Order: sequence, then C-alpha cells, then structure tokens
Amino acid sequence: MNKIVTVLTLSLFVFACGTKESAPDPNDGVASFSIENFEARIVELSSDKYQGRMPFSEGEKITLDYLQKEFKAIGVEPGNGDSYLQEVPLVKITTTAAPSMKIKSDKNSFSLEGLKDYVLWTEQPVEEVVLTEDDLVFAGFGIVAPEYNWNDYDGVDVKDKIVVVLVNDPGFGAGDSTLFKGNTMTYYGRWTYKFEEAARQGAKGCLVIHDDVPAGYGFWVVQNSWNAGKLYLDERGKETQKCAAVGWISQPTAKKLFEAAGLDYAEQLSKAHKNDFASIDMNLKASTSMKTEVKYDMSYNVAAKITGTTAPDEYIIYSAHWDHLGIGKADEQGDSIYNGALDNATGTAGLLEIVKAFTTLKTKPNRSILFLAVTAEEQGLLGSAYYAQNPIYPKEKTVANINMDGINPYGKTKDIVLVGLGQSDMEDYLTEAAENAGRYVAPEPNPVAGYYFRSDHFNFAKIGIPALYTGNGIDMVEGGKEAGKKLEENYVATYYHKPSDEYDATRWNLEGGVDDLILLFQVGKKLSMETSWPKWKPTSEFKPIRDGYMK
Repeated sequence: MNKIVTVLTLSLFVFACGTKESAPDPNDGVASFSIENFEARIVELSSDKYQGRMPFSEGEKITLDYLQKEFKAIGVEPGNGDSYLQEVPLVKITTTAAPSMKIKSDKNSFSLEGLKDYVLWTEQPVEEVVLTEDDLVFAGFGIVAPEYNWNDYDGVDVKDKIVVVLVNDPGFGAGDSTLFKGNTMTYYGRWTYKFEEAARQGAKGCLVIHDDVPAGYGFWVVQNSWNAGKLYLDERGKETQKCAAVGWISQPTAKKLFEAAGLDYAEQLSKAHKNDFASIDMNLKASTSMKTEVKYDMSYNVAAKITGTTAPDEYIIYSAHWDHLGIGKADEQGDSIYNGALDNATGTAGLLEIVKAFTTLKTKPNRSILFLAVTAEEQGLLGSAYYAQNPIYPKEKTVANINMDGINPYGKTKDIVLVGLGQSDMEDYLTEAAENAGRYVAPEPNPVAGYYFRSDHFNFAKIGIPALYTGNGIDMVEGGKEAGKKLEENYVATYYHKPSDEYDATRWNLEGGVDDLILLFQVGKKLSMETSWPKWKPTSEFKPIRDGYMK
C-alpha cells in the first residue's frame, strides 16, 4: 500500500460562510501529509525516553528540545519574539488530607471516611488548611447565570462556609431542551466552574455531589485526586479567589448528609432544577484538616509562527498539548511510564504535520498562523490558560483557534465528530470541508460529559475566541458505527490515562487520522486566506464575551 496520502481532486471547495472571497486551491499543501512522517513523530514522542512528558521532569526537557528542533527543521520562525518558548510559571500543591471528616448536627455527630466517602484538596498554596465546625450550605447547582435568569446564591450568605452543590446543570434530566441546553452540558455544569463561583461568593469550601450519569464518569475517577499533587498557575502577586477546601462527595454520602440535616434528598434535587430554588443552611458543621507541600517551578509552551502576507497582525492559532502524566503507579505488567501515545502524542505530531503543510503552500496565507504546543493540559488546561491570560498576540486580533487532542488511530471513518455543536461558525467551516471530502460531521455522542470544556480550546473560548475541537469519528469505513463504538469503549476501558496508551503498529491504522488532519488543515487554510471573521452562534455562552470587545 502506498502510504503517502492520495489527494482526490476536488472540483469545488467553497465554504458557505457568508463570504464571496475566492476559495483557496483545495489541493495546495495536501501532498505534504505523510502517514510515515505522522507515524514516526508519534513513535518518537510516545517512546519511553520521553518519560511520559510530565511538566517539571526530565521528560519535559526532552520534549521541548524535540519540538524546537522540529520547528527549526521545518523552517518556521519562533512564535514568541526570538524564542520558541513561552514561560508558564506553575505551582505544584501536594495535599495530604486527614483520614476522616467529622460532621456535627444539633442531634448527633458522625464521621465520613476520606477516599471512600469524599475526596478533598486545596487550591491555596498554604502549609495547612483547617476546617473547624464550618457550616454546610446546600446551594443547588452552585450557578449564577444571568442569561438564564438563574442565581443559586441569591439571598444567601455563604462567606466562610462550605457549599454543597450538584454536578452538571439544571437542564440535565429535566426533559426541557430550553432549560440551559437540556442534556448538553454548559460550562456552568463543570465542577471547575462550581469551585470558581463558590470562591467568588466568599465560600471557604465547595463539595460537589458526584453522580455517575450527569458527571459522565464514575467516582473512581474522582478518587484519583486523593492526596495527589496538582499543578496550578503561579499567581503570586495577583488578587485571586480560591476556596480553602474543594472536592467531591459520593452520592450515598450526600444522602447521608441530607438525612442528618432533616432534608429529603430527592425533594431537594427536584427543587434545585427550578429557578426559584433557595439555598438552604443544612445546620451541619464539618471539621477536618489538610497539610500541603508547595513547589514553584517553570514549565513552557512551545510556539512557532508563519507570518501572513497581507494581514500579518491577524492570527489563527492551532493548538495541541505536548504533556502527559509522566511516571506513576505501575500496571499489572510492571509498566510505570504513562506514554500518552494517543493522548496526546498524536495531536502534537499532527500539529507538526500541519505546520509542514502550511510551509509548502504555493499561495501563502494572508493571515499569520501560530502553532502552539501547550503544557500541563492534563493538570487542568494550564498552559493554554496561561496563554489566554498572557497572550503573545492580542485576543482582539486572534481570529480563531483549532485544537487537536487525540487524533484517530483506528482507520478511515465516514464521519468526524464535532465537540460543542451549536457554538460557533467554525463548525460550518468544518462541515463544508468534510462534505467536500465526501465525509460528514457528526455531533458528539455523549454531550452530557461536557468535552467542549475539557481541552485547551476552552481557554480560548473563555476569552471569546471561536474555537474548534473535533473528536474521532465512529462510523468506520470498514465495520460501521458498531465497530467504531467498540473501539472507543475499548480505548477508555483499556488505555485512557494508563501505561498501556502506547503506539502499537499491530493495532493502529493512521489513515483516518491523516484524513482528519487534512480537514483541520483545510479549515485553517480557508481562514488564513479570507478577511471575514467567524462568529459565535447566538445561543453560545461565549458570544457576549467576544461582543464585549469586538465592537
């Protein structure tokens, strides 16, 4: 089989994006994509010598050296002045929590068992956190969303108290697609938002009630945070709001707390789905403690640039996270290196392939293109968060973001999955590119999981930049949707965030992955040649942000 990508001649490649601008040559640059080169980059980045590409490790140094060397070899200029690196100051907070939490009511007291009943940590870089009979308040979903006429904190003072909140948002399971976004999670449903809002309200702590279905994953995923080190942005010298204690409680534990408070859990859950819900003081007090170790260090984003010919001050950003989980707990085979071949050596390798394709264009881009390999995605999207807060190029001049996190390793598919259906015009660009390649765009199969808020594109969306994020199609050319679903399920069960996520030539087929890279290249190429700007859809929660500064 000839593994150099075959280019199908396309008779027309005009995107229906409300512009009369001439379409770029659909074949220009595509011949540079090579399965062999893509494969070689994945094999390199996911090899044991990179030690799982963990920030603050020798594996980071090796990764940074490799990426800079490759950018130079391809022939693209540094993206941050005369450097390919952008410093990302981080802090590692390792929490050691007391083994139990005492709950006291007017009538009795009892203890909750750490790890089994709850998981607790701190985002504050302090030596110790102590909770001493701090009040618990049930704050519904813990959401303040004016555009939905929703405020769970209306009329309640939670300052220095611990709020207990539900996972997801009120639309989930309500049977009303107009309530928030129905079963499709909004950012208000993410646990990260709930911690942020609790801090803004002055709460001392925030405990999210776990439920497998609206959370989209089991409590075991949450338990991995018990007494573990976590990375955060180093925000010394800035006014920031962080709760002293954050974490999760299991649903059985939540029911126990509600019973001790004299509240019916099912009844309160039902009330919390209505916008006239009023937060409730549970008349319970919690006591426990945590000790921490704090370490400050520097990680790095890697940035390269192609300067546009006629609009060099307008930017399109391609992003992919270079990091993974490093060296950790050994599996049954004794392997302790979390290589992250699919997550995200594929995305990083794909970024390099797209860089190379842009350098081969006969018609050079009008707009500049920034290629950004970001750090610490696995630790909370930190590298992209730092870039969003400290952009090398202004957000007002940034046209769009195209993010790659996990590129299809299982063969050709008829579809490509769009994560975040209905968010921005970027999906229209993708749809036209897919149709012209004889493929189609499918909505994400599990919108409740909130994947639009779980990779680096989200930090660009948070500052108003239209962001595109795709997932692997499941409608396999050979085997159909049933085969694709089994492959996805097997990946989650067997390989996701495990040492087994390694490149395997007997199991992987990168033809479909290269097809997806070409689609993302075509989207960016179209954007780079035109003068119009993609916009957020009217129902997107990010539209007001962009509208606020793009006037």
